[in-house]
Amino acid sequence: MQATSAAVNVRSMATRTLTLSLPDTDATQDLARRLAPVLAAGDCLLLTGPIGAGKTFLARAVIQARQAALGMAEDVPSPTYTLVQTYEAGGVEIWHADLYRLTDPAEVIELGLDEAFDTGISLIEWPDRLGDLAPPGALRLELSVTGDTARRLDITGDATWHARLAPMLATLDA
Repeated sequence: MQATSAAVNVRSMATRTLTLSLPDTDATQDLARRLAPVLAAGDCLLLTGPIGAGKTFLARAVIQARQAALGMAEDVPSPTYTLVQTYEAGGVEIWHADLYRLTDPAEVIELGLDEAFDTGISLIEWPDRLGDLAPPGALRLELSVTGDTARRLDITGDATWHARLAPMLATLDA
């Protein structure tokens, strides 16, 4: 499948940031389909960006892609009011959390996210609410609005993430 979804630029730092241009929602869904199989138990994605940047859209697309690959399908509502939604995905649980309404990082433990960080795949919107509870090896995904449906995505992670994502990112220009 040819991906017209992203242009990749790499800036070298202690952690590495990859910048993707996602021209439309199809490109975002394509990225999610490629990212979903890379994720494993213990992975945490921290999704940042302003309201309307597409954090929930991207998280839902990752969940739907992961389930579709396993022949599963279920409704994937936004966790805005429930704070956390969980999904079975082939022996690993996906936790999708929207922490916008949290007022104290201690509430994260009440939600059970500390356990999810170890055993599940965690997709966390508004991760600034985690305080110092954010997993140190988390992958940071920062979305910015660049047009009606266009987004810029900055992916920041350590060398381990860079190595894991490299094969997937190489297919974006294929």
